[in-house]
Amino acid sequence: MKNIVVLVSGGGTNLQALIDSQKNGEITGGKITCVISSKPDAYALERARKNDIKTLVLERKLYKSVADYSRAVLDALNEEKADIVVYAGFMTILDDSVCSAYENKMVNVHPALIPSFCGKGYYGLHVHEEVLRRGVKVTGATVHFVTSECDGGPIILQKAVEVRNDDTPEILQKRVMEQAEWKILPMAVSLLCEDRIQVTDNVAHIID
Repeated sequence: MKNIVVLVSGGGTNLQALIDSQKNGEITGGKITCVISSKPDAYALERARKNDIKTLVLERKLYKSVADYSRAVLDALNEEKADIVVYAGFMTILDDSVCSAYENKMVNVHPALIPSFCGKGYYGLHVHEEVLRRGVKVTGATVHFVTSECDGGPIILQKAVEVRNDDTPEILQKRVMEQAEWKILPMAVSLLCEDRIQVTDNVAHIID
């Protein structure tokens, strides 16, 4: 049984999707053992506590540099004996020391179909605002491995979502979460727990 550690910064809706999937038996081969937050007031911490999951706060502003913060996070992951690390609305940059230590073991969900609308500056509502500004007809979500390149790691799963004429960024964000993010993130985590993802030349292959 693999130890899953989830990194959060905010409300924790993706964390809740993972918790619900775990309860429903949809995540096999692993269990959420700890939730680490970059902010002490993140509601995601309350979600974890309600489900008897250990929590830890590593407040970003208390650390002078990215390197110092990354070192603290890496120490915590090692202390928790993390096998898999999941970014679930974690809005803090970590350096390559963490990415290297958890190569092909750390995943993130991004609210667009990478390589569209991704990279520096594309997060939260900004993604959906740009989707609507560009007038694309299909958007979605992507689960990918975390590397030192922002949103540049191997793609594990993607799911498309329709863009509608009367969408606002908020409405579109909600649809992408409900129809894509909350579905493919638990699926990808389960695949990782089952050792069913193989990466070759920066391409992730799912093993049947």
